[in-house]
Amino acid sequence: MPDMTPARTFDALIIGAGFSGLYQLLCLRDRLGLNVQVLEAGDGVGGTWYWNRYPGARCDSESHSYNYTFSKELFEEWEWSERYPEQPEILRYLNHVADRFDLRRSIRFGTRVAGARHDEATNSWSVTTEDGETLTAQFLITAVGCLSTANVPAFPGLSDFQGRWYHTGQWPHDGVDFEGKRVGLVGTGSTGIQATPVIAAAAAHLTVFQRTANYSVPAHNAPLTPEFKHWVRSNHAELRRIMQSTPNGHPFVIEDRSVWDVTADQRQAIYEAAWAKGGLQFRAAFRDLLIDKEANDTAAEFLKGKIREIVEDPATAELLADIDHPYAAKRPPIDSDYFATFNRPNVTLVDVRNAPIERITPSGIRTAKAEYPLDIIVFATGFDAMTGPLLKMHIEGRVGLTLAKAWEAGPRNCLGLQVAGFPNLFTITGPGSPSVLCNMPVAIEQHVEWITACIARLRADGLASIEPTEAAMDDWVMQVNEAARSTLLPQARHSWYLGANVPGKPRVFMPYAGGMARYRSICDEVAAKGYPGFMRCT
Repeated sequence: MPDMTPARTFDALIIGAGFSGLYQLLCLRDRLGLNVQVLEAGDGVGGTWYWNRYPGARCDSESHSYNYTFSKELFEEWEWSERYPEQPEILRYLNHVADRFDLRRSIRFGTRVAGARHDEATNSWSVTTEDGETLTAQFLITAVGCLSTANVPAFPGLSDFQGRWYHTGQWPHDGVDFEGKRVGLVGTGSTGIQATPVIAAAAAHLTVFQRTANYSVPAHNAPLTPEFKHWVRSNHAELRRIMQSTPNGHPFVIEDRSVWDVTADQRQAIYEAAWAKGGLQFRAAFRDLLIDKEANDTAAEFLKGKIREIVEDPATAELLADIDHPYAAKRPPIDSDYFATFNRPNVTLVDVRNAPIERITPSGIRTAKAEYPLDIIVFATGFDAMTGPLLKMHIEGRVGLTLAKAWEAGPRNCLGLQVAGFPNLFTITGPGSPSVLCNMPVAIEQHVEWITACIARLRADGLASIEPTEAAMDDWVMQVNEAARSTLLPQARHSWYLGANVPGKPRVFMPYAGGMARYRSICDEVAAKGYPGFMRCT
């Protein structure tokens, strides 16, 4: 018998209770006074940090920048313990935020969205949950994150595996016991690089299956000193200004010098100092690393040289240094003893670029050259990034147009925020925005504040809906493509920025590569001029 429960009606529905959803709730509910409901699939707040609990899960933005900056009081009262916060600490922070601003009363946990449909007659969105309930709202905001839909490769035989397998993005909350186990780790992106040293320390043997070798710079993670904590608390305004004015939203500026402004010896010394400091700031050593291939080659060769210095076995070192893309053209990982882990006697590196994985067998993994017996398989194979979390919600706009159909050749939108044919649908850090190329809290705050101001302006003007024109979307897609082409980013052929990790996904460069500061100014100008390129209707 169908569920006859009346639909519950709100001013706005937000999907997701991570960094994006929590701040969007606070802005719409507490600043605009709207009736807001957040729908969250998990049993708690945290978003990606609720689900990603794999060994070694840690942020690659420095802790004093990986937090909200909208509240000086919040910024000053929270104290991080390490240079790079680990998953449990980030989750504690987000729970603190939820409690401090009394956000939980507007969040429905354990509620997964099955579909969303726009009703033009009532100018409302109807959102259906997997348990059959329907909720309606004038505004629908997706805060589902860019990296929340796990990509499990469709290897033949996976269902026959007699051991246990896990994806790092769907990690058991009670952990996994690797003691005495033969473990296979598939994937050497940021997640695999974080997980490898931790699993190797616990397992009887770890076999790492590498398709694409990767650069990595040491994190040099350490506890924060009392002096540094005091400095952070005392410099809220300046740190916020720097993060909002830099291309990647980090609390440091890119050095205003070219690779070619210095001698070879000076350049080597600069790279050595950046390596010793560690972290993402390595790519800020010169301003032209992402726009000049020959300049990038100097950094790439330095980093490959470090791999050969660290890894004792020459054959293993060459496999790890056989990198097929410019430095930072893919997400640039940072690590804690990743390369040194391959010096352990219980760790083996397997090259699956030249000998691909053929199937999962009942007892392990078989490549084109050998079979590897395993008790546990860990897939560190990433996500159906950026578009995946949106498409899996089955969003349907005007006259039956689905988002999947609208994006069948790749994502098209305006500013990464709205899609023609989907009135009052806003996508926080969607494709076409800086998002994954940026320190995420900075991108999130900018998006949430723009959306909030847009809704406030609509209501003040007595208007009911907003959506971009097709022409505005075409123009923005052109700008996104032009920004990407002005960099080396598209040269990474196997990058998830291009959707290359998901079979059948359109190969389109998805994030906006023009920099967060430039993007912010574009969005501000659109709002200041009354939203040109957007249709605003009564």
